[in-house]
Amino acid sequence: MFDRIKDALYQVVKSRLFVVLIAFCFLFAILIYRCFYLQIVKGQDYLDNYKLQIKKTREIPGTRGNIYDSNGNLLAYNELAYSVTIEDNINADTIAEKNKILNGILDDIISIVESHGDSVISSFGIVLDSNNNYQFTQTSQTSKLRFLADVYGYATIDELSDKQRKTSADDLIEYLCSDELNGYGINQKKLEKSYVLKLVNMRYAINLNGFQKYIPTTLASDVSDETVSAIMENMDALDGVNIAEDSLRRYTDSKYFASIIGYTGKISQEEYDALDKKQKKTYDLTDIVGKSGIEKTMDEVLQGTKGEETVYVDSVGKVVETVSSTEAKPGNDVYLSIDKDLQSATYQIIEEKLAGVLLSKLRNEMNYDPSQTSDASHIIIPVDDAYNAFIGNDILDSTHFNSAQAGAVEQQVYAAYSDRLETAIGEIVSYMQDPNGAAYKDLSREMQAYINYIATSVLETDTGILISNSIDTNDATYQAWTNDESISLYTYLNYAISQNWVDTSVLGTDVQGGKYSDSSEAYQGIITYLSEYLHSDSDFDKLLYKYLIKSGGISGAQICAITYEQNILPMDEASYNGLISGDLDAYEWLREKITNLEITPGQLALEPCTGSAVVSDVNSGQVLACVSYPGYDNNRLANTMDSVYYNKLVTGLSRPFYNNATQEKTAPGSTFKMLSSVAGLTEGVMNGSTLFTCAGAFDKVVPSPKCWVSPGAHGSLDVVSALEVSCNNYFYEVGYELGTAEDGSYSSDLGIEKLQKYAKEFGLSETSGLEIPESDPQVSDSDSVRSAIGQGTNNYTVSQLNRYVSTVANGGTVYNLSLLNKTTDSNGNVIKTYEPTVYNTMDDVSDETWSLVHQGMAAMVASSSTFSGMNMAMAGKTGTAQQSDVHPDHALFVGYAPADSPEISVAVRIANGYSSSYTAEIGRDIVQYRYQLVDSGQLITGSAAALGTAAAGD
Repeated sequence: MFDRIKDALYQVVKSRLFVVLIAFCFLFAILIYRCFYLQIVKGQDYLDNYKLQIKKTREIPGTRGNIYDSNGNLLAYNELAYSVTIEDNINADTIAEKNKILNGILDDIISIVESHGDSVISSFGIVLDSNNNYQFTQTSQTSKLRFLADVYGYATIDELSDKQRKTSADDLIEYLCSDELNGYGINQKKLEKSYVLKLVNMRYAINLNGFQKYIPTTLASDVSDETVSAIMENMDALDGVNIAEDSLRRYTDSKYFASIIGYTGKISQEEYDALDKKQKKTYDLTDIVGKSGIEKTMDEVLQGTKGEETVYVDSVGKVVETVSSTEAKPGNDVYLSIDKDLQSATYQIIEEKLAGVLLSKLRNEMNYDPSQTSDASHIIIPVDDAYNAFIGNDILDSTHFNSAQAGAVEQQVYAAYSDRLETAIGEIVSYMQDPNGAAYKDLSREMQAYINYIATSVLETDTGILISNSIDTNDATYQAWTNDESISLYTYLNYAISQNWVDTSVLGTDVQGGKYSDSSEAYQGIITYLSEYLHSDSDFDKLLYKYLIKSGGISGAQICAITYEQNILPMDEASYNGLISGDLDAYEWLREKITNLEITPGQLALEPCTGSAVVSDVNSGQVLACVSYPGYDNNRLANTMDSVYYNKLVTGLSRPFYNNATQEKTAPGSTFKMLSSVAGLTEGVMNGSTLFTCAGAFDKVVPSPKCWVSPGAHGSLDVVSALEVSCNNYFYEVGYELGTAEDGSYSSDLGIEKLQKYAKEFGLSETSGLEIPESDPQVSDSDSVRSAIGQGTNNYTVSQLNRYVSTVANGGTVYNLSLLNKTTDSNGNVIKTYEPTVYNTMDDVSDETWSLVHQGMAAMVASSSTFSGMNMAMAGKTGTAQQSDVHPDHALFVGYAPADSPEISVAVRIANGYSSSYTAEIGRDIVQYRYQLVDSGQLITGSAAALGTAAAGD
């Protein structure tokens, strides 16, 4: 047995299998050892440090170029700041698990950031209104649909389904919070709406970068050192969270320049799609670009050249190693033609003048009806309108009235509002249910306001229950409702249902859960819908507050006291207590705050509350100042947009987002008379010695227009004296003569054709050339007689009127206006200088004609007490444009200085400014500031301007 075993072993050893076996055992031993070493000895280390590395290349944005004024003063620049960022590193088996982990991290971030006085991003397209309801920030249907397409992940709005197009703000929040596939797992029932919105803002921002994890998402920008320290201390518990150095766009004296410079923000899908092929090679969907103004116009100049960085990222997208990098290059700098000091001074001069006009018209009266005033110049501002403006224009935050932190007066006001809300809705429902209800014209003014709001704003505009496109506007019942006001809303809506003008699908289902079977059920459905709608409608709330103030249910003293409780004004215990006790009169308090500009015209949004001015070099077209009042803080829109602030700008009654200088058109009024003079003199209908007689009424056309002095008359005038006194009849005659053919017959079309010819020569048929958005002008196309005094359908922006008066000043050279001076690289080397460009030269107009027009404008200024004592001769022309019988006239002034050797031109407008003398005062003070004719402290006092004063140097 032993020998056989020995022999077998010997055979095995001799065989090749033995060698293989030995090798196998050796290798297996090594494998076992290695596995032991990796899993047991070094297992924990490798578990902690193992990374699946992936090579990635990412772009590094270049620093954006600066913007300067013409004197090198910094207007827009970049500032290093700290931001809280996150990379989506969460690994989880299910969407629900990932949502829970990520929301927990974001909850901690909100707590840390807000505990140190900072705030998380608020750039989502939904905000909370004054009733704590979600609402879209987009003001147009197209922009709203674009936003919805972005949220639902579509490249175009055409991909949205009908249901998605009708998504409400509440529906969208519900979708993002709870959708099984795309939802964020946010429990709305357990959280306040404001907190839900914060989480949605952050989750949506993270989701936008979801396709490239290694790019961090900013959750809070420009945070304090305390926030930075707190985040760093808690880094271990905040997976993916980091502190990053960020380059933030900053603006100097933002309110003065925002309408020119604009702001920056993340490029939208729509903006990216609009780029051409070449531009798309240099832009990405994560880029920061100019969104408006010069920032947008000059974006390609200001944008730096991107660098490139090659990195390794781990399996969850976190950067673990930088392999190589190419430095980004800074963008070029832009120098504007604007004079920073003149721009700021012009803004303040306008604001102080507006405050002076407000004070001159403010009266301690209630429930004033302007339709009972025969002359628009005598319209007053009743104090209840001023008190209502605090809520109507959101100076006060009405959502705070019922908060846990609300002050005593806030609580009183909210109690009055709550009681009135229920009774008012009850009255409305009762009226709508009454088949014999009073006709609209027989309702009280308050009920008329409610019913008109419901019929127009709610049913037609906001909800689409009344289908605008289906309504037959020639229908007798429709006319009885809209024009005659002789029927009730009950009658009108029931008729609308019978005519299929109502979309009952918006109402949902009836009380039994089915469709409406007849018109009476549909009408009841409308009433039920409205009752629920009005309980949560912030615009209806503002109507309620308005009539509570008018009726005395809420006092002016209460409104004024809340400014202290909400820190709109610094707490003044004496004034606060005096308002509450009645020892301090609310009317006098309000006058004092307007006088001191603690409450500004832009905030109150009463008439007048807006103004604009453009100052330019008459010999180059370079714009020295382009002011739109009121302005806004573009720092709050750049970088990470403040959606709440943006929505306030968009909906504000004084329209701070609207550039009054370049976008608001107005009839030029008498400022058009220089054009009519040039046309008449050049066409030969009169010469410098021709006299036309003003007898009060111009009876050559019917109806017969009258001169502004009617029932008086200017008598016989030549063109110079006609311009001096601004005689309407003289220029009616010019318009008539321009339309008179050789056979003596009058044709308005012929007159219009000639006026249009000169309007085109003056550049009034085109925009002025500015590098920011400008409304298209409108040259009058009817009634040559009235068009000759700037009426008809003439409509121009202040910028276009400035180019026009510059052309008058320089004797016929029409320059394109420009806001640009030069561009340089980051080292100050000039890349491009913007030279004057000529739109047209009026070679057919004689020197004698220009001289006569200049004489008339100089005479107008010399004869006006407004310019009395001014240490420089000016030339100018005032104008007014009537809006309606219940609104003050618009006021205008155009002019140039010095009169004998023009250098600058000025155009000024105050919407609903009552008298052109006020705009003349503004124009005068701009010139005095520009040429340092008086100390600036006499022109800009920090308080409401005194009206009707002579020049400051007098």
